[in-house]
Amino acid sequence: MDTMTTTKIVGGVCGSLLIFLLVKWGAEVIYNPGGHGETEAAYMIEVEETATEMASSEGGSADAAPTGPTFDELYAAADLASGEKVFKKCKACHKLEDGANATGPFLYGIVDRGIAAVDFGFSDALTAVGGNWTPAQLNAFLTRPKDFAPGTKMSFSGLKSESDRADVIAYLATIGG
Repeated sequence: MDTMTTTKIVGGVCGSLLIFLLVKWGAEVIYNPGGHGETEAAYMIEVEETATEMASSEGGSADAAPTGPTFDELYAAADLASGEKVFKKCKACHKLEDGANATGPFLYGIVDRGIAAVDFGFSDALTAVGGNWTPAQLNAFLTRPKDFAPGTKMSFSGLKSESDRADVIAYLATIGG
């Protein structure tokens, strides 16, 4: 084999490696999954803000005492039809049939059931919480899941409206409860 043939072979191998490297870099730019231990949700579920919440975020005082009914009062007067409507946001990941897990665990009989008590791959953060899913616990979780159990796998940002939370929890209490 002469020098020219060897040079062509080495050049071809180096050129191929360069092409593979450029394709890898391009793919990383396009399909960047996050990095350095951070996780990103595959998709975010947007939740509407009520007029009261928008007003308080625009100029209201964060230290002001809550005005209006408590969660217990809202839960006692919950609207099941509204709760069913709010649950449509949850349908992307949860099912209401007993034992029918999806992306998230099934919610049949969730109210007063043990936290992480069904067969599902719960995060260590949620299994460490313990106790039962009381309406108050569900309210705290649905407010902002990542604050309730830091490290939870649930990517949902939470329901901002306390009346929506009360309605959906009351609706879930009627399913298998």
